[in-house]
Amino acid sequence: MKCRSGSGNRFCMLLPEPPDLISLFVAPLNRLGVPYMVTGSLAAGTYGEARLTNDVDLVIILSAPDVGRFHAEFDESSFYVPPLEAIEAERRRPRHGHFNLIHHDSAYKADVYLAGDDPLHAWAFERRERVLVGAEPVWIAPPEYVIVRKLQYYRDGGSPKHVSDIAAMLMVLGERVDQATLLDRIEENRLGAEWAIVQDAMG
Repeated sequence: MKCRSGSGNRFCMLLPEPPDLISLFVAPLNRLGVPYMVTGSLAAGTYGEARLTNDVDLVIILSAPDVGRFHAEFDESSFYVPPLEAIEAERRRPRHGHFNLIHHDSAYKADVYLAGDDPLHAWAFERRERVLVGAEPVWIAPPEYVIVRKLQYYRDGGSPKHVSDIAAMLMVLGERVDQATLLDRIEENRLGAEWAIVQDAMG
C-alpha cells in the first residue's frame, strides 16, 4: 500500500502490514491525540524487508488525565485491556513501563511501552516519521531507534530475527541511516558486541 510522507520527512515508505493492525491499535491513538510511535517488527519491515507479524510495538506518552480516556477507547468487549490501576502503575514507572492490548477476534496484539524519562525514547520522539496508510496518519520511530531497540532485543533474547531485520534495514536504507547518530546511540546503550554480530552477518 502506498503512503505519502509528511512535510520534512526523509522517507516515503510502504507499510507491510494489512490495515487491521493500524485500524485496531493506531487509529484509536490518533483519535485520542496521545503521542506515540510505531517500532519493532512493523517499523523494521517498513524500512527494510517485510515479514508477517500479528503484533505491533508502540511507544506512547501517556499523561495521568489520559489514562481513563485510553482505557475507555479500547472496548473490553473487543479487547483485552489491563485494569485502570495496572495502566496507571505502569505509567508511573520512570522507565520500562509496559502492558499489552489484545484484540479478541483476531488475536492481534499491541505491546505498549511507556516513554517515561528514558532519553532514548525522548530522542526518538523528536525524530519520528509521519506517513499515511490509506487515510490514516501513522507515526513511525526513526530507523536508528528501531535498530538500537532491535539490538537490545537481540541482547536480551538472542533471537536471530533481530539481526536479519537490522541487516535488511541497513541494506535497503543505505546512506539514509545517520551512521554517526546510530553509532552514538549504540555506544550509549553498550551494544557494541551486538552491533559487531550484525556487521559480521552482513559480511
